[in-house]
Amino acid sequence: MSIYNKLIKEHYISNWGSNFEERIWTKGPIKEFDNKLTILEFKPTGKRKMWTYATCGMSAFTHEKPVELHLFSAAQDNSILELLTSVVYYHNIYQNLNLGDTINFGRAWQGDSECSYGFISLPYLDGPDLERFYPDNSDRAIFCYWLIPITLQERNYKIQNGLEELEEKLEGSQFNYLDSNRRSVV
Repeated sequence: MSIYNKLIKEHYISNWGSNFEERIWTKGPIKEFDNKLTILEFKPTGKRKMWTYATCGMSAFTHEKPVELHLFSAAQDNSILELLTSVVYYHNIYQNLNLGDTINFGRAWQGDSECSYGFISLPYLDGPDLERFYPDNSDRAIFCYWLIPITLQERNYKIQNGLEELEEKLEGSQFNYLDSNRRSVV
């Protein structure tokens, strides 16, 4: 395990506890990567009643702005391993992702969900303690953002109206971010 991955794992543990399994998606071109990506699968707890899937090794210290992502689920779902691994592949091969970016999942988030895109948001449920991580008290941060599944209509709305407008629509509708069968809010 790289030093970077070790530090990210410790950061997640300090925020979410140690009730997790380290998972790996081994199919496809991701196995050609030098950095060893794992997905940490945090089980629900009395305080957090959802599954949390977090990348560990999406970026490296060599990235201009290292980013890691997490995604929530109402149920344990191995398909999220593939989804996050694909996002990591895109981030490293095509375009470094960052706050506010949108990504096409290439398939439904879960099951028959209309949510086939994701946008990278601040980790509103966990706050700045999770968002910005300064390993070993350095002045360079690693950013841990929330990947929120959205529909094509919501993605188009974001492109036309901006990220803040989409976030306001989602918040105003009190959307259930755990409901893979939710309808578009626009």
